Amino acid sequence: MKKVIKTDKAPKAIGPYNQAILVNGMLFASGQIALSPNDGILVGTTIEEQTKQVFENIRAILDEAQMSFENVVKTTVFLSDMSNFQSMNEIYALYFSSDAPARSTVAVKDLPKGALVEIEIIAIK
Repeated sequence: MKKVIKTDKAPKAIGPYNQAILVNGMLFASGQIALSPNDGILVGTTIEEQTKQVFENIRAILDEAQMSFENVVKTTVFLSDMSNFQSMNEIYALYFSSDAPARSTVAVKDLPKGALVEIEIIAIK
């Protein structure tokens, strides 16, 4: 049985989707961009600032599902410019210090609201 995971501590969905779905102990979180949970406005102008906000949004969703970054087994990172990879990776490493999850990183033409980075996760209880 699937359960919708929803928290006011992460940005509201800006389309017909949920922040995350929990099913059979697996959490599938929608991609997060650097939106403020308070007003839905894009936070930061640099890849570092936006990556930090994305991870704080992910943390809020994980908290709501009673999980942590240690539960994350897979991430997908979407970058609007692959030249931001190194800077994003430095912030990413702060959230996954040991036993980092599997990851894919791809460059895309555009992201919602002009964001520089979007990250989605899969976590297991």
